[in-house]
Amino acid sequence: MNLLRRVRVRFAPSPTGPLHIGGVRTALYNYLFAKKHHGDFILRIEDTDQNRMVAGAEQYIIESLKWVGISPNEGVGFGDGTHAPYRQSERKDSYRQYAEKLIESGFAYYAFDSEEDLDRLRTDNANAKYDSTTRLNLKNSLTCSPEVVAEKLAAHEPYVIRLKIPADEEVIFNDEIRGTVTVNTNEMDDKVLLKSDGMPTYHLANVCDDYVMQISHVIRGEEWLPSAPLHVLLYRYLGWEGVMPKFAHLPLLLKPDGNGKLSKRDGDRLGFPVFPLQWTDPKTNEMSSGYKQNGYLPEAVINMLAFLGWNPGGTQEIYSLDQLIEAFTIERISHGGAKFDAEKAKWFNHEYIKACSNETIANLVAPIVQEKFGNIDSSYLIAVVGLIKDRMVLINDINAFGYLFGATETYLEANLAKVSGVREIFNADVFEATLKALTTFDGANVEIAFKEFAAAQNIKTGDLMKFLRVSLVGELSGPAIHDLVVLFGIDQSLIRIRNCFQQL
Repeated sequence: MNLLRRVRVRFAPSPTGPLHIGGVRTALYNYLFAKKHHGDFILRIEDTDQNRMVAGAEQYIIESLKWVGISPNEGVGFGDGTHAPYRQSERKDSYRQYAEKLIESGFAYYAFDSEEDLDRLRTDNANAKYDSTTRLNLKNSLTCSPEVVAEKLAAHEPYVIRLKIPADEEVIFNDEIRGTVTVNTNEMDDKVLLKSDGMPTYHLANVCDDYVMQISHVIRGEEWLPSAPLHVLLYRYLGWEGVMPKFAHLPLLLKPDGNGKLSKRDGDRLGFPVFPLQWTDPKTNEMSSGYKQNGYLPEAVINMLAFLGWNPGGTQEIYSLDQLIEAFTIERISHGGAKFDAEKAKWFNHEYIKACSNETIANLVAPIVQEKFGNIDSSYLIAVVGLIKDRMVLINDINAFGYLFGATETYLEANLAKVSGVREIFNADVFEATLKALTTFDGANVEIAFKEFAAAQNIKTGDLMKFLRVSLVGELSGPAIHDLVVLFGIDQSLIRIRNCFQQL
């Protein structure tokens, strides 16, 4: 890709709800592209639709980006650059000049139509648009005399400013992912640029802010592709076509079965989160789970998202953020939608947990352990993690290892029945003496002591191990027995073993 000016990209979400995981992917691709080319990554909040703003959504966006570790160089919540403010509502007064410039040059017009007028338009023809075929039958500055328009403006009669889309012209532009895109203007309508309350629509604000903030590339979701021809015309009519950014429209994230776009409502319904962080709807108090609270590592989420619609080639799948930056190119983004794979997401997380240090995972599970089991010595918790880390898919899986933080008091009859064969031949005193006779208390020597005890007591090694496992764990699964004995220590291990033996 030929880069003629400094790369500046922006992630511009609207705080009308929590940030969807697809939005995080869009932010990630912008971030990777900017860092790859030593450019700037900006967070801009597009809050022109004030009626749809949701309390807490803006802060949620900021916290989500911080959690996954893709911090903008500048923007809301991340510090001002030379183009602050970064909330469009705070830039409201700057947009009118551009809308009026378009009117003066004949590319836009005042529209005074009431809701009733627009309803009649749609009643006459359900498919009718406000465009070149209908605008001359409506109330606007194209059908009213200049004197009437002046009177209406002086009387502060409500109006909007619409873009005047020409009839039957081809709008041609290049998309960095899809190639040449051609749209006939007959398929477009005269979009509102400035609303009656003076607030710009997304289209005007987006183009003006991208121009003022010197955005070089617009990398956004596929849902904005139909709006791109309108934006191309705005750049042309405002005289900015020479600095128009390059466009790249990302493929959709699809449901696991490929049947439609993955939506905000699909997450908990399908059994996996679709939000980076837990979200509680301020209106309904309905709670949706998040990747963080479900026990995912942010690095794993980033790695997983990067591969949903992009692939560097080759067989390597585990990439650090720095490696993703080095490998990322827009040319390797796929054209088609990417199916979300919840099991693959877990696989990534499992791999990252295994690669983390025991101390790192211990710090992450410590709040969970403390809440459920009370205060646990940090060195013991690190040892626990070392024993079970390879078995953990999610950080929350620590909850399944409660037996490492407290002994089973009453054993299930079904489990006792599986090991009852040792009842007549197991000697707890001899077993204790065998362990305490060890001069070096480590896993290898404990394992040898088990085998020697089994041979001396005429117990099958397998039967002994089953009994010890049920004694220490409460069931027939878990880490290696000798490792558990070393972890618990001789005294705690013997308490559990004697307790189980007495219940046989």
